[in-house]
Amino acid sequence: MKLTDISRQLASAFAAVGVSGLVLVGCSNSSAPEATKEQVNETETTTSGETNSAAKGDIDPDHTKIVIGTTEGDFADMVRNQVKKTLEDQGYEVELVTFTDYVRPNLALAEGDLDINIFQHKPYLDTFKAENKLDLVEIFQVPTAPLGIYSGKKTKLDEAFKGMSVSAPNDPSNFARALVMMNELGWIKLKDNIDPLTASKADIADNSKYDIKIVELEAAQLPRARDEVDFAIINGNYATDAGIKLTDALFQEPSFAYVNWSAVKASDVNKKWVKDITEAYNSDAFKKYAHDSFPGYKYPKIWGADDKAHMGNSEEKAADTTKTNTAASESEKTK
Repeated sequence: MKLTDISRQLASAFAAVGVSGLVLVGCSNSSAPEATKEQVNETETTTSGETNSAAKGDIDPDHTKIVIGTTEGDFADMVRNQVKKTLEDQGYEVELVTFTDYVRPNLALAEGDLDINIFQHKPYLDTFKAENKLDLVEIFQVPTAPLGIYSGKKTKLDEAFKGMSVSAPNDPSNFARALVMMNELGWIKLKDNIDPLTASKADIADNSKYDIKIVELEAAQLPRARDEVDFAIINGNYATDAGIKLTDALFQEPSFAYVNWSAVKASDVNKKWVKDITEAYNSDAFKKYAHDSFPGYKYPKIWGADDKAHMGNSEEKAADTTKTNTAASESEKTK
């Protein structure tokens, strides 16, 4: 199955998958349903050292306090370390509420306990709001730790060999993503016209090139089992939790489908405070902070061509390496 075919099917496939089948990337690993409120400290300084472009007091007069909900971890750190200071400098009061589950952030948003949440990719949001009849809308993407292929016993993609073992997450959603990645590399061929969100072993049309032994493991076990397989496909959040640099990935999924989004109530979309927080997350200061703090992440598609201007040398090199590996995989598939 060709990459272009898979990309074309992603949008139509999202709405057909249940929430239970869509596992989030880059979120907290805990499933305990807890929420923690954090009041901002206006004396903290921004990590970027840059002055916010918005004038002090230039805020939404009808909405002077913004309550942001995230899962604990990188998304919460983005608020604590950068975004809240930008909004405070503009004159807003900011409160961060962190969650350790993936259900309550959307319910809290719909019920008015949050103004905006940041924790989920669009397939999850689309299915959750449809199943729960919630009037929520995505606003902007945020940097997200992607699924990647990492070295095991082998350290380069061109060391792939017939009979090799590749570990992959065993939950249906992420296993499907792993199959799509192997298809993109030319390691396997998937059947035409399959749903890429629900791809399974039964959808493999041809595994004869490398006769890959796919080892399915709990996602959290994948980093610890790298030395037992030739290559390991690992979720970004579990990679970072295990101290693995995302820039060490041999290949990352090229799709932006699983980059996480912010969400607000549909009735708030055109309000000034939404515009202001959108600008905070897409400012030069935030881009620099994101590249310095989260190298190897998948960045918002809208950042586009000027994205590279904010990269450090090591990250720019990693990005170039990923492009090289992608080009190599395309060449491999044409053989």
